[in-house]
Amino acid sequence: MLLLALDTATPAVTVALHNGARVLAARDQVDARRHGELLLPAVDGTLADAGRTLHDVTHLVVGVGPGPYTGLRVGLATAAAFSAALGIPVHGLCTLDGIAYAAGLAGVKGPFTAATDARRKEVYWARYADARTRTGEPAVDRPADIAAQVAGVPAVGAGAALYADTFTGLLPGAPQHASAAALAALAAARLADGEPFLPPLPLYLRRPDAKVPAGYKAVTPPPEPRPEPRAGGR
Repeated sequence: MLLLALDTATPAVTVALHNGARVLAARDQVDARRHGELLLPAVDGTLADAGRTLHDVTHLVVGVGPGPYTGLRVGLATAAAFSAALGIPVHGLCTLDGIAYAAGLAGVKGPFTAATDARRKEVYWARYADARTRTGEPAVDRPADIAAQVAGVPAVGAGAALYADTFTGLLPGAPQHASAAALAALAAARLADGEPFLPPLPLYLRRPDAKVPAGYKAVTPPPEPRPEPRAGGR
C-alpha cells in the first residue's frame, strides 16, 4: 500500500506519503491564502522526497473539514482529480479527527477537545474520548456559547489557542493545524482494521460567505420571442 494524504481545511497546506507502516515523506506549510498555489508543489515534493511517483500511489485520503469554503475545496478537488486520473479510491476523514490523532501521537491522553478557527469569531470543534474516538458530531459555535462545555477540558488546535480564555484547558505545545502525516497514519490504521471512512465531500457546517447580492439584475436581456408561424405558411 502507498497512501497519499492531503488536507487544506486549515491554514496548513499539508501532504504526506505512507506505506502502511510509517510515513515516508511529508511537507507542511502554513499559509491560509495560498492553498491552491502550494498544494501541487507540495505533492510533487513529497513524492520526490520518497523516491516515488504519483502512479505508485494506491490509496488517497483527504481531510473533508470542517473548514472554510475556499481552502477546503482545493484539497477535495485535487483528491478527486487524482482519483479519477489514477483509478484509485479516495477516502474522506474529518480534519478534526486528524488533529486529535496527531495529539495522541504527541502523547496527549483523552478525553479532550479539538478546535480550529472557523473565522467570524467562531470555532469548529469536537469532543474526543481518546485520539481515535470522537464522541459527537463536529460543530461550529461562538466560543462564549460553549464555554461551560469546554472550560477546564484539555484542548488542542488553533481554535482553542485563539480563544484560550474559553478553552482554559489548552495544552501548550499540542498540534494546532491539520497534519497529513497524522491523517495518513490514521487512515492506514482504519484501513487495516476495516473501519469505514467518510465520503470525500466537504463538511462545511454552514453556508459559504459568498452570496448573490440583493436586488441582483441580469446583465444580458432575455431573447425576444419569435413570431408565431402563419397557418398554412412555409
